[in-house]
Amino acid sequence: MENQKIDTLDKTILNTLVANARTPYAELAKLTGVSPATIHVRIEKLKAMGIIEGTHLHINAKKLGFDVCCFIGINLKSAGDYPVVLKALEKIEEVVEAYYTTGQYGVFIKILCSSIEDLQWLLIDKIQSIEQVQATETLISLQNPIHRNIQL
Repeated sequence: MENQKIDTLDKTILNTLVANARTPYAELAKLTGVSPATIHVRIEKLKAMGIIEGTHLHINAKKLGFDVCCFIGINLKSAGDYPVVLKALEKIEEVVEAYYTTGQYGVFIKILCSSIEDLQWLLIDKIQSIEQVQATETLISLQNPIHRNIQL
């Protein structure tokens, strides 16, 4: 798929919405010097192009007791095992992101759980017990100082 072409107005709209997705169309119109109707049309166009995929709510996982964030590199027994492993990982609620990667790991996942003990249980009983998983390596995140979307 080729990159979508957008203009300066589209970029301004996107950057503003990334900073605050709840920015009213009227405020975007004032900021950009166009009508709210134009903003509406542009946002609908960006949705139709697949550039805007939705509006997201960010939840502070630590405030809900998810104190452990870690990344787990997974080595598969064979590259063909990816679909089966992915299906098994989708059933594990603590898996919040998964990537099919090149390099050392076939799959790289992000986990949120409440404690190191929960992480240990998760690794032994849920992830390493998947038959097609050959080995795992766990990296525990100490903090997430940068968390942002792409700026245009």
